[in-house]
Amino acid sequence: MADFPIVVGINRTQDGSIAVAVGDAGMYSLQKERITRRKHHWGRLGDLPDRYLPAMPLLKEPVDLVVEGYSSDAEIENLEDYHEELRESLSLKEDARIVQVSHHLSHLYSAFHPSPFEQAAGLVVDNQGSPVRRFTEPFTPPPGASGDLLEVASFYRCTRDGVECLAKQLWHGDWADPAGLGCFYALLTKALWPEGEGNEGKVMGLAPYGDPDALGLPELDVRGHEVLIPPAWTELFARREDFLYEPGGEPFRRAANLAAAGQRAFEHALAALADWLHARTGLDRLAFAGGTALNCSANGLLIRRGPFREVFVPPSPHDGGTAIGCALYGLEAVLGVRGRWRWRDDFLGPDPDESEITAAVGSLPDGLVAEQPDDLIAAMVALLEDGRVVGLHQGRSESGPRALGNRSIIGDPRRPDIQDYINYEVKGREWFRPLAPLVLAEHAQRFFDVDRPAPFMQYATEVRPECRELLPGITHVDGTARLQTVEPERTPFLHALLTRWYARTGLPVLINTSLNGPGRPLTETPEHSIDTLRTTGMHALVMPPYLIRKTD
Repeated sequence: MADFPIVVGINRTQDGSIAVAVGDAGMYSLQKERITRRKHHWGRLGDLPDRYLPAMPLLKEPVDLVVEGYSSDAEIENLEDYHEELRESLSLKEDARIVQVSHHLSHLYSAFHPSPFEQAAGLVVDNQGSPVRRFTEPFTPPPGASGDLLEVASFYRCTRDGVECLAKQLWHGDWADPAGLGCFYALLTKALWPEGEGNEGKVMGLAPYGDPDALGLPELDVRGHEVLIPPAWTELFARREDFLYEPGGEPFRRAANLAAAGQRAFEHALAALADWLHARTGLDRLAFAGGTALNCSANGLLIRRGPFREVFVPPSPHDGGTAIGCALYGLEAVLGVRGRWRWRDDFLGPDPDESEITAAVGSLPDGLVAEQPDDLIAAMVALLEDGRVVGLHQGRSESGPRALGNRSIIGDPRRPDIQDYINYEVKGREWFRPLAPLVLAEHAQRFFDVDRPAPFMQYATEVRPECRELLPGITHVDGTARLQTVEPERTPFLHALLTRWYARTGLPVLINTSLNGPGRPLTETPEHSIDTLRTTGMHALVMPPYLIRKTD
């Protein structure tokens, strides 16, 4: 039996997820999509016994506290059924409590509390969060405000002794009259890709191909801490068929122009919110979360040109990261334990079971063969130098949507055709989607306009002009890249690979993109990664100590 507190945090909404805080310094987290293989899979009854418990043995330990996170959807109506499921599935201690935390507060706890800051401004901006009547933080709404109003942006002053909500933008939830920066980007995305979820990253990647002035659209209307959407935008969003993405021709140009105008409007409005918050708090550090914090182009501008000297964006700023926020809220605000866990890496998945790797390699499907090279990194470098695309599966999985070296696809950025090959033959996605670079931290400034570490791939920066022709595989059309700096303490295998690659080629940069096939989330298990090798154009998979290749 554990002699330290175990707090379970569960996100019951979009990007369903679970987290386990182990004592004051340990953290595990897993998103539902990694198990079900359905991207952005929402939380539902049955997740705990059927999905999370089999994947996370730690959940069999006695639990001190459970913290649930709900949002604006109707899932909280199943509260009693969820609590019965918790009591049946977990070993709750006799005095264990089950509590809830409102949506934006869970985002904040996922960002500030595991940040390196002792005090900071806090900013949460997403599509929509909890209704006023379910807030679990002190907040006085405007006189006469309905308890059904939804939070769309929240602003905080944070210290290790507590957080203070300074302001919120509230919205009535009627999509005929949208408001807020998150709502704006959601509508922008649906105008281009009306089907599916999680297409916001496509808009960001498409924007540099367009002209932001072509459509004559206005800036968003920013009034202090609130963002209003002018009629010109809402009228355009109502024209459902006019801007649907197509891969070429006039439809592509129209779609790119809309993406460019929307991305610029978003960036300018976000900058205005940051200015307001900085003026209100007088603090030089910012912790930023919510789905909008995945916009690495805007993050890059906020870091380079914004009023804050330091900005922390967690690896999981979206709803999938709120389970971590729930667990940390429980640890600190409910149990009164000062947390020491900091987001130094994002490898928070279940501990790997070596027997599972051995079993998966021992039952490879036809067409694949495994070997154990004496020098695995040398074998991987040789494949990369030969133009091969190689998967890397090792250790605990990443909790966020960015592959950071444990569930990654690696390639040679010098090859002009590699972006098309990975996008078409491996990922099965749009041709314009950029690929990200890995770079040895000590060499980052030679190739990129960067003045700080970027271990979580959370902001874009310029590739230095003299390096762009050398790095066509990772240089986007606007000359930027969403880089990851690599240090030996965080990612030792990746650092060793890059070091050997640098010695071999004179270039300390490689391509890194997420290990998954078309329409799938990051792989979780050895079987998932092997299946990705089998069913896509990937050439090999490194799963230490094994190298798995295709036989043909």
